[in-house]
Amino acid sequence: MSLTPVQIAPDSDQLSEVLDLIRRSFAYMEGRIDPPSSMTRLTVEGLSAAASTGEIWVLGAPIVACVVLTPKADALYIGKLSVDATQRGAGLARLLIDLAAKRASVRGLKALELQVRVELTENQATFRALGFTQTGATAHPGFDRPTSLTMRRGV
Repeated sequence: MSLTPVQIAPDSDQLSEVLDLIRRSFAYMEGRIDPPSSMTRLTVEGLSAAASTGEIWVLGAPIVACVVLTPKADALYIGKLSVDATQRGAGLARLLIDLAAKRASVRGLKALELQVRVELTENQATFRALGFTQTGATAHPGFDRPTSLTMRRGV
């Protein structure tokens, strides 16, 4: 299996494979987080749009890890970071975060940013181990409590 990151084009036939990996990787959140993940509304067309305005990177054939990178004014946003359950603990998330840092530098951005749900304390711990610190908390529409934490790190 190749662990060389490959960028996925907006018209790639692999977008459905990426979507499948994201759905499998986020499935454990069902019933744990409120409101449900935006992954439930994600489509191949949405991924194509994300690849047009940002970048989608994958590892493996078949794909075992992926990340969606979206440029913001002051940071590169990391979204839908997914690693197949059979590959967790193998350093693939770290590899993709390191790639994101390189991509941010290429774009002249000094930071990486992501959001993690309040309920997913194990994900928060993983991101802390990858150098992220909490910089804020947000509430989804209709909620009077924080539902997501914003985390950032320098590149």
